[in-house]
Amino acid sequence: MRDFRSLKVWEKAHGLTLEIYKATQHYPADERFGLTSQMRRSSSSIPTNIAEGCGRHGDAELKRFMVIGMGSANELEYQLLLSKDLGYLDVDFYQYLHERLVEVKKMLSSFVMKLR
Repeated sequence: MRDFRSLKVWEKAHGLTLEIYKATQHYPADERFGLTSQMRRSSSSIPTNIAEGCGRHGDAELKRFMVIGMGSANELEYQLLLSKDLGYLDVDFYQYLHERLVEVKKMLSSFVMKLR
């Protein structure tokens, strides 16, 4: 069993989730149960799965939850693109969030490779 708070990838994923929550506060009200909700769920799913995997026994289970977190990161990647294309995020802020997301995805991928 590991302390998820000690993992840099969890720290980065948590920070990204906070950024997504702030960004989606300004989305149109009619997106509250649509894109806003989806983005918040997919972003928070990344650090949540890291934390859950750390609470399991063995590297195989930890790896499984890291892979699930990667799936959520991929969902968020599309949702960010959609947000930009709909005009909810300006290009610069989209780029900033996308770069942070790519960093998290690389860290998750590296972690999974170490667990093999």
